[in-house]
Amino acid sequence: MKTLENSQLSIKVSPHGAELCSIFCNGIEYLWQADPQFWKRHSPVLFPIVGGVWENEYRHNGKKYSLSQHGFARDMDFEILSETSDEIWFGLSDNESTRLKYPFAFNLRIGYRIEGRKIYVMWKVHNPSQETVHFQIGAHPAFFYRDYSPETGGKGYFGFDSTDGLKYILISEKGCADPETEYPLSLSGGLLPIDAHTFDRDALIFENSQIREVTLYDSEKKPYISLSFNAPVVGLWSPPAKNAPFVCIEPWYGRCDRAHFSGEYKDKDWIRHLEPGEEFSAEYIISII
Repeated sequence: MKTLENSQLSIKVSPHGAELCSIFCNGIEYLWQADPQFWKRHSPVLFPIVGGVWENEYRHNGKKYSLSQHGFARDMDFEILSETSDEIWFGLSDNESTRLKYPFAFNLRIGYRIEGRKIYVMWKVHNPSQETVHFQIGAHPAFFYRDYSPETGGKGYFGFDSTDGLKYILISEKGCADPETEYPLSLSGGLLPIDAHTFDRDALIFENSQIREVTLYDSEKKPYISLSFNAPVVGLWSPPAKNAPFVCIEPWYGRCDRAHFSGEYKDKDWIRHLEPGEEFSAEYIISII
């Protein structure tokens, strides 16, 4: 486990999955601590897919491949590429094992930098090959509710940088989505109350860059943590029917398949494309308030 810290903040990152495992500030742990009773991860990276592919299969140039939900990077050991007191970078490249599941060359770099009470999570995907690479990438950080109460179901609120006309879609079958059916988001005083039933139908998925910042508020409507990003899709999730003490705010450059999708991988919804030698870069920011 690697640690970055300053006078206000301390984070821990594991080379396994290049996964953020702790955010400690104000004497409080903000990041979910992976209790397997609810969910055994902290903040996995989703690569080379976000969500699932229909029937766990996809097609590239007519050939079928199998990938489990969210891809394989979260379960692989990364190399430490560089490290300073406030920034660290991890790397993962394709190998014989990954090419059996994902027939593309890639160099994935994941970085973390701390500044005051902010954590910058940075991604770079480079195509070292002579063919077009298709991929998705996303985040899945889980945060404790500040004043969680299993008895009353009190979990606080979501706040958004935009509140007008927000619409979301849902998972419909076998972990895949129904993007044709949109639901209007109903807010109360500009906030979305979170309770034991908010995620009864699994994740709430917001597409088309409707939202660029999500903030968690406690039961007194005081903000305590926020995520900002430029990703075109964001998911909000907590395990359905478990009344879990955490919630995930997930910026995505991608999304699970639409239900019954049988086309080529390159034609998936929200797929990214890299030409030979090109590099994709993105980041999101976690701010302790």
